[in-house]
Amino acid sequence: MHQRRRPLRCIVGLWALAVAVRAGGLAAGDASPDAEADRGAGARPNVVVVLVDDMGWKDLSCQGSDFYRTPHVDRLAASGMRFTSGYSACTVCSPTRAALLTGQYPARLHITDWIAGHDRPFAKLKIPAWQKRLPLETVTVAERLKAAGYATASIGKWHLGAAGFSPREQGFDENVGGTDRGQPPSYFSPYRIPTLADGPPGEYLTDREAAEAVRFIREHRDRPFFLYLPHHCVHTPIQAKPEVAARYAGRLGEAGGKNAAYAAMVESVDDALGSILDTLDALGLRDRTAIFFTSDNGGLAQMTDNAPLRAGKGSAYEAGVRVPFLVSWPGVTRPGTTSDVPVITPDIPATILDVTGVGPEPSQPLDGASLAAALRGGGLDRDALYWHYPHYHPGGATPHSAIRSGDFRLVHFYEDGHSELYNLRSDPGEAADLADADPVRTAALEARLDSWLADVGAQLPTANPDFDPDRDAAAGGARRRPDARRQTAEETDP
Repeated sequence: MHQRRRPLRCIVGLWALAVAVRAGGLAAGDASPDAEADRGAGARPNVVVVLVDDMGWKDLSCQGSDFYRTPHVDRLAASGMRFTSGYSACTVCSPTRAALLTGQYPARLHITDWIAGHDRPFAKLKIPAWQKRLPLETVTVAERLKAAGYATASIGKWHLGAAGFSPREQGFDENVGGTDRGQPPSYFSPYRIPTLADGPPGEYLTDREAAEAVRFIREHRDRPFFLYLPHHCVHTPIQAKPEVAARYAGRLGEAGGKNAAYAAMVESVDDALGSILDTLDALGLRDRTAIFFTSDNGGLAQMTDNAPLRAGKGSAYEAGVRVPFLVSWPGVTRPGTTSDVPVITPDIPATILDVTGVGPEPSQPLDGASLAAALRGGGLDRDALYWHYPHYHPGGATPHSAIRSGDFRLVHFYEDGHSELYNLRSDPGEAADLADADPVRTAALEARLDSWLADVGAQLPTANPDFDPDRDAAAGGARRRPDARRQTAEETDP
């Protein structure tokens, strides 16, 4: 039976408290948020979480790319730890965003597809009645930090519910640009985003998000703050500053480059991070600010090269969920280090709640594990990572669940009940299915996956009484294969 993880573990608890004290946070013996607020919470560490939309695992120079130019992300990596086996909680965006805010697996939240999802009414399986907004009764990391005296802001994409379920109802003092939509109407002002006032004509959205982030930091420099910056970039529509795209146009085909405008969008995300780092440095805040940088899912294969990983966003395979994952926390992370410890999105809020001393919501399960020990160069006491996607995706994925334990990753497909097993150390591209050659390991991982699904109350697909292969094929279903190694232009969420 999978054991639910909580961040305040005895193995790191005393260390986390010591870090908070060294960072000017909690006084010894004073772990109560109320007591901290009473005596002034301004010394607690600040937290910045940068979530990029659809960034592939190799779309950074610090991740090994010779095509993308990302000097500011490289600067962040040089100041902290880069996890080489970093994962998103899902192969599409909304579930990962919910996991990042709650520390829970999407399967537990029943938010398992991008909102509002993709309909295959005549497919073999009927998808479950899943949750299409983040419930208000689920306590977010923003709510916990706000109750402890933090100023909180969400600047950028939300995609977890419409009016009444916006960032303002989920613990954020500010919501700048967040709506129920999965992509902006335009990356250039006028943006036509109801929660973001238009800037001067032609202003670029990622630049504006960076400017709003800088404003928020400056306004709250004298108190602890939690800045959640979920960029709309690099999601479609692919729109970039022409002068930046021009610098990449002559290098297409070089070092895996596929799309000059996409590369320019990556560079704009990097510029935004540079603005934040420069501001923190100028205000003398960098030494007490933790920064997390990751993506909500893998890269869209038609836009970027995910090799040697298989497929991309929306798939059941590694490139759908392997993402950049960087943490820079002065006094905690050792500069310029890497870790091959497998980590996943829910670990981010678990780590924040742990090392800030705020702690999780007592009545709410926490699936993420605190990375405190791993950030110090140690390991992580966890047996496996899990994924659950009981849906059809326009790019080819059919309902599936997956588990990674050690070097091995097993994917179970629900349409025909078969499983595939890969050794990621020797076969990162998942080319050699070992399920038949290693039936004992396959059966053991299937059993662990089944136990986890039951533990989190995962919703499973069922037989579809309206299954009609001819009508499904006429609607395009036959063109999509669960083991597709290529993606089409359809493979994007709205």
